Amino acid sequence: MMGLSVTLATAGVAALINLWLALRILRIRFGQRIIHGDGDDPVLAQRMRAHANFAEYAPIVLILIAAIEWTAGTSWWLALAGGLFIAGRIAHPFGMAGWLPARQLGTGITLAVTALLSIAAITLPFVQKPVMATDGPFVPNIYRG
Repeated sequence: MMGLSVTLATAGVAALINLWLALRILRIRFGQRIIHGDGDDPVLAQRMRAHANFAEYAPIVLILIAAIEWTAGTSWWLALAGGLFIAGRIAHPFGMAGWLPARQLGTGITLAVTALLSIAAITLPFVQKPVMATDGPFVPNIYRG
């Protein structure tokens, strides 16, 4: 059975980061009783933007990791890319909170990983024969052993 273990692990950690970012927002919303928008609170606005930035990058990176893993199989470099992406996404909100080097590092890592995964996704169909799954719910019976 073929699995997407790198995708699953990366998505799991990404979900925890998403929850962490959301809880940071909720803490201010409840404390300041801000129901809609940012209530002109600069810290809330910053945290909302950090959360939105995560939501802008995480889906496409997870899709790229899944598609590459589905096509080429699990690999150390794909796990490294997932780990670097997670590290960048953890650093970024700390940078938005005031520690500028963390924001620059987080942004740089995110952009580099996204670019490298994009290049891999574009070139992979031309340089590697896809891994054929031999078991699973989406595999026709003619492929099962």
